[in-house]
Amino acid sequence: MAPVAPVPAHGWESRAPGNPYGCLVDLTRCVGCRKCEQACNEVNDLPQPDEGFDKRSVFEARRRPDDQAFTVVNSYCTGDVDDRGELVPTYVKIQCMHCQDPACASACPTGALSKTEHGAVAYDVTRCIGCRYCMLACPFQMPAYEYRSAVTPRVRKCTFCLDRLTEEGLKPACASICPQEAITFGKRNDLLDEAWHRIETDPGRYLPHVYGETEAGGTCWLYISSVPFERLGFEQLPERSLPQTTETLQSSLFSFLWSPIALFCALAGIRAVAPHRHEQGESHVEP
Repeated sequence: MAPVAPVPAHGWESRAPGNPYGCLVDLTRCVGCRKCEQACNEVNDLPQPDEGFDKRSVFEARRRPDDQAFTVVNSYCTGDVDDRGELVPTYVKIQCMHCQDPACASACPTGALSKTEHGAVAYDVTRCIGCRYCMLACPFQMPAYEYRSAVTPRVRKCTFCLDRLTEEGLKPACASICPQEAITFGKRNDLLDEAWHRIETDPGRYLPHVYGETEAGGTCWLYISSVPFERLGFEQLPERSLPQTTETLQSSLFSFLWSPIALFCALAGIRAVAPHRHEQGESHVEP
């Protein structure tokens, strides 16, 4: 009988939607009013923060989204000054980036996280087993966990207001309320066109970089800025998405049977050595 040839590994295929919805954040327009935080809090029925949304004292420390706040705004003093010689801060809103090929969904063993055609990375609590692999996988460190809830803890993050979008045809709450129009909602391709239009028509105001266009395989939240992104707390990531690496490796291992073969050899070795050790033990027993 001819030997069975190994099945070749399938190349990785992106499952990203072609032109989902997204948001473009223009950091030159944000004034740190925190209206986006307040709108997100109200729409998602989150607990009220210890300090009100009108308190500027929150900018004294760096904050991260958590299980009780899906988005936060931080202030960065980058050394820029205005016409009066006063320091001008740059405000940065952060939340789940809703990656095109999300590492969190790839790492989830039960499918509790998935990329939707609308652009959102959605979470199904009924499938979640609390393994928190998503928290380890996310290159932006965005998923949070309800450690305070001992009975029914959930993974928590920005939902992209998916229910508002699909059921009511409304924008995400943060994009709807922004008084400076720093957040533009629309189709991702249109947002990229708009971002590069602003950059090319006003090169003195913007750096020639749209953050999220290619980072981590591309994201649905995009940013333009006058300040280098590395000075504003943004992760410096490769263009290749994490699932492209991990899923390709996993497919290769199992397609070529390396893992089962290695396991079989290890078990065979143990089986061969065990009787030999038993015999050696018996040979040292005194009569």
